[in-house]
Amino acid sequence: MISRFGDALRTAALPLLAVRLTDDPLVIASVTACGYLPWLLFGLLGGAVADRVDQRRAMWAVDLVRGLLVASFALAVGLGHASIPLLLALAFCLTTLQTLFDNASTALLPSLVDREALGSANARLMTGQQLAGGLLAGPLVPLLLTAGAFMPFAADAGTYLLAAALVASLRTRPPEREPRPAGSTLRTEIAEGLRALWGDRALRAVCVATLLCNIGMGALIATLVLHVTRWLDAGNAGYAAAMTAYAMGSFSGGFLAQRIARRTGRVRALLLAGSVQTASLLLMGTVRHLAALVAGMLLLGAMNMVWNVNQVTLMQQRSPAAMVGRIASAFRTSSTSGAPLGALLGGVVAGTYGLNGPALLAAALFGLAVASLIPGVKSDVPVVAPQDDGTTARATG
Repeated sequence: MISRFGDALRTAALPLLAVRLTDDPLVIASVTACGYLPWLLFGLLGGAVADRVDQRRAMWAVDLVRGLLVASFALAVGLGHASIPLLLALAFCLTTLQTLFDNASTALLPSLVDREALGSANARLMTGQQLAGGLLAGPLVPLLLTAGAFMPFAADAGTYLLAAALVASLRTRPPEREPRPAGSTLRTEIAEGLRALWGDRALRAVCVATLLCNIGMGALIATLVLHVTRWLDAGNAGYAAAMTAYAMGSFSGGFLAQRIARRTGRVRALLLAGSVQTASLLLMGTVRHLAALVAGMLLLGAMNMVWNVNQVTLMQQRSPAAMVGRIASAFRTSSTSGAPLGALLGGVVAGTYGLNGPALLAAALFGLAVASLIPGVKSDVPVVAPQDDGTTARATG
């Protein structure tokens, strides 16, 4: 959660810094696109490695390296050497490291809590991340920027280093894995993860839907700073308000995710979330008022949390324990591949059809995502709550 606090500072500050350096919508969108590209190049490899190594050690080592990278970037910005190529390089390097970190953390959680408690664990973890990364960090960005453009990045570096120390201090059992077959390679193990994902009807439908949503979100997020500061003429304060509304919605969605899933099943919970998000995006793209944007971002954030909790939990519950990292990486790589395309597409649409165009494009894509979920409903399963409605941690010895 600590590193997510810093991530939120950096994520909000990067586009604002990019706007200072250029007014080209496509170039600004490229900063976001570059932050997703490593998932296409290294995502599958990160999942295979995560299934082979001690996930806890991998996580703290990655955070240590990311902290040093962002600290170097903050120094460059403070010395007046910020540039678009430097922003692109930072986004690319951080996401490359994230491919290992995220897959390792997804694979580690099922070994720490009981299987039926995964939904509660994911909801609490993601809600805590939103509290730290959105509600607390978002409003601080304008204040930090007044002290210097380097400040959000310096704070981000500090949170990475602190998070690395905390993860390194955890005491967990060494991972228990069956010996790999003779001649097994990373390539064959990656292929096993892809086949397992494609062979599961529910996961396949959710993966396709998430791909479509990520194209839409890539288009929206890459151009949101232009939507707020130029189409709405709401300035940096309006941008901060939009990001804070999204974080508040995400925080509330964490409390709704499990309740909705228990009533509907996980795939149907995704259907509901996608439908509400489609309506929210239509509101944002048609009503030229900051209040409409804030309301839309609030609903978008809440339903995004409902989506994420149920999507990740469904994947963890339907994956063999020894393959969680590979299936997670296959899912993320396949679905995340739409984000850089969406970011670039958003820049083109904003420059050609107007700055509200990306929100309308996202609404259309979310509608298609809802339709693509229908085949997975038949494979949905009821959600059984733990007896104590909580998360049961396993002993680590």
